[in-house]
Amino acid sequence: MYKPKEYLIHGLLFFFTLVTTTLAGGEWVYGKSILASGEAALTWAYFLKSLHFSIPFIGILLVHELGHLFTSIYHKVRCTLPYFIPAWLGFLGSPSLGTFGAIIRMKGRVTCRKKYFDIGIAGPLAGFVLAFGVLTYGMLTLPPADYIYEIHPEYADPNFQGYGEDVLEFELGNNLLFWGMGELLADPARLPQLSEMIHYPYLFAGYLALFFTALNLLPIGQLDGGHVLFGLFPRRHAQISLVVFTLFLAFAGLGVIQPSLPLEELVIRIPLYLGFLYFCLSKSGLTQLNRLTLALSLAAGQYLLSFFQPTWEGYQGWLFFAFLLGRVMGLVHPEVAGLQAVDSRRKVLGWIALVIFILCFSPQPFQMS
Repeated sequence: MYKPKEYLIHGLLFFFTLVTTTLAGGEWVYGKSILASGEAALTWAYFLKSLHFSIPFIGILLVHELGHLFTSIYHKVRCTLPYFIPAWLGFLGSPSLGTFGAIIRMKGRVTCRKKYFDIGIAGPLAGFVLAFGVLTYGMLTLPPADYIYEIHPEYADPNFQGYGEDVLEFELGNNLLFWGMGELLADPARLPQLSEMIHYPYLFAGYLALFFTALNLLPIGQLDGGHVLFGLFPRRHAQISLVVFTLFLAFAGLGVIQPSLPLEELVIRIPLYLGFLYFCLSKSGLTQLNRLTLALSLAAGQYLLSFFQPTWEGYQGWLFFAFLLGRVMGLVHPEVAGLQAVDSRRKVLGWIALVIFILCFSPQPFQMS
């Protein structure tokens, strides 16, 4: 089915992505870099230890993509092997996960709603099962509480008062599943704080897997969740997709413009933000007038809410993803012949996928201060 050259290209991409995520794991988990020297250098021993992060992380992404691939093959829809995208940014002095993820490109035409549904839902469900297993293992095998002193020996100093304002603090945001598993499975004396979770390779890999699962299951456009939505509500996909995207954009941009900002800053921010919102709605299926009206309404609503609740803020990290969805990928799903919904068994799976999305989604997944 696939040529030897394809296996070679995709295999090399997978190998390089495993290497780059291992390098990133060394930086996140152990604070060791291949570019550093002395005690901060990533030695071969620490590189091997970092595989405890990269293998489960990449493994979950692989299982997710294989879910799409095998279902496509089952339905006789031509597609590529998984493209893994290596992306280590340590040479720029910037933190990264070592990858931008993995994708499969459809080469054949999907002719029915059932096939869209099956191909879309197979990846997230398969990846979620493995992610749940990785997190379960991580929660049940937590190292002793003093493990954190191996990473941060300064914590053992009773006079340590923190790093000060010049150091960027990073913390993972919680979600329902991560919180629930910590409450039910983990030893409270060993369970780390969210700000230290990155130093626990299986927990960090599992958390990232939940993050990507939630992203893919957003019921918008042609995301996996959009395919599920297309199967469950064939006549209402466009409307629901637009509503969910609007709410997503409203939360993401909350706080970008607010009355507390200086007037000279608002004069610059407001037109730029309105232009951004308008471009985010480029592939929404709305007319130009409706796009402009919705952009103005969103900005006005966010500004008004900030006036009455100045402490409420969204998560501006979502804005880039919203731009990709609205400007690049689009909110509209390709049509197929007929408007018949999927069968009852698939409807149950669709609602399970929605529950998984709710459990995995974190409104503020990565917090920096």
